[in-house]
Amino acid sequence: MNAPRPSIDESYWMATTPTTHYPAPESDLTADVAVVGGGIAGLCTAWDLVRAGLDVIVLEADRIAAGVSGYTTAKMTAAHGLMYARLEAEHGADDAGLYALSQQEAVERTAALCAELDIDADLERAPALTYVQDPERVDELRREAAAARRAGLDASFVTDTDLPFAVAGAVRVEGQLQFHPRKFLLALAEHITAAGGRIFERARVTGLHDGHRCRLTTEGGATVEARDAVIATHYPVFDRTLLFTLLKPRRELVIAAPVPSAAAPAGMYITPEGGTRSLRSAPYDDGRRLLVVTGESFTPGEGDVRARSERLADWARANLPHFAEADTCYRWAAQDNDSVDHLPYVGHAHPGTQHVYVATGFGGWGMSNGVMAGRLLTAHIVGGPRPAWTELYDPRRLPPVRDAGRLAAHQAAVAKHFVGDRLHTGHVDSVADIPPGSGAVVRLDGRRCAVHRDEAGHVSAVSARCTHLGCLVHFNNAEQAWECPCHGSRFATDGSVLHGPATRPLEPREIPEPPA
Repeated sequence: MNAPRPSIDESYWMATTPTTHYPAPESDLTADVAVVGGGIAGLCTAWDLVRAGLDVIVLEADRIAAGVSGYTTAKMTAAHGLMYARLEAEHGADDAGLYALSQQEAVERTAALCAELDIDADLERAPALTYVQDPERVDELRREAAAARRAGLDASFVTDTDLPFAVAGAVRVEGQLQFHPRKFLLALAEHITAAGGRIFERARVTGLHDGHRCRLTTEGGATVEARDAVIATHYPVFDRTLLFTLLKPRRELVIAAPVPSAAAPAGMYITPEGGTRSLRSAPYDDGRRLLVVTGESFTPGEGDVRARSERLADWARANLPHFAEADTCYRWAAQDNDSVDHLPYVGHAHPGTQHVYVATGFGGWGMSNGVMAGRLLTAHIVGGPRPAWTELYDPRRLPPVRDAGRLAAHQAAVAKHFVGDRLHTGHVDSVADIPPGSGAVVRLDGRRCAVHRDEAGHVSAVSARCTHLGCLVHFNNAEQAWECPCHGSRFATDGSVLHGPATRPLEPREIPEPPA
């Protein structure tokens, strides 16, 4: 059966909201706080700081809410898969309770913000369910439901769901949210500027001086001086934090298609089985809802992404009524970073700083963690009482001994790419071997180059060395992009930066003329 047509290779959230046009900085600026990154963590932090009376500047490398936050699945929930039994076992019941408290508060703060600021973000209350089909895993879900209840969530073990297929069991958590992330964030940005905050786009930050006052340098040459700086760039773009050694990037594919409202589950679903499958629906038009399906988790730069996309589409067509007959299909991908100990890093960026803060390592749950980060970072900067969970998320915490194996495995995977990829003469033997619509690493005049051939046959080349720490990039054949498998940086085929931590583009390379 063919996939739904036409296919729109864009996030539904991006396709249904206008492009923003905030200015780029044209001169040097000063502020109380500079927030680097215009996604949910950055904008929520900026709003909380502006509301506290501070002068705030937001610096976004591209367009606000057009990075990770524009390509999420937009579940605003404290139910994070099989999280609470693991937290309880690894960190203790008290920390599991603090995690649940911080996440559920983020859910309620989002609902309160939409009501207070009159933001129409397609906000809907819905239960969040984690399910399995394998009867052997039912006891695992019963333990998770019990741990989530002990942590303070309204959780229960159930066997009945509104999915169109049978499950062996599920953990159901009541009182969660789903929404349109771009509608929420674009409206929040307007409130930030109305309250005196300043937002700048196309303002990639390439340098940071951390002292009594922070000085940030942008790609265009303008500088921003501020008492405090918040790095909310999804992956920290300044290596002095050393958090890149504790973060593992993860990318997931998303497809979405309109189905009759009666065929769309009312809950938000996720399963750890089959490479992860996640489901939710959103308002679409009269009589229909958009069914959003996520899965096929992978490390950027690894594997055949086009084949993964087809596997996800095959699963959706086989398991979800009306999905295959839909008249439109949106396709996109989401990216996040997993921390070694499964907890985000939100707070002082490293032990030697008093004025630089970071928010990262959201583990695929960036919506609730982004809102949580806004409150926590504002408490750090403004002063006064801090949330009870402040220490839980402190980036300066040491990885527990029990996590040494995970940390070693992560570093071994990075080393494999950093060293191993250089032992190969190239990913293909020559430019002539690259078919239209594809790319590969080729050795040209003794240098490894990332060579792309577009559908029309035009060939272009850039350096294959990621500008972050020098790993060799790999080609993503589904999204037509170069990706670093070490730390998740992504580049367009012309070498421009799509995702950090890299801040500099891949350098262009000349392709030698073939011998006559």
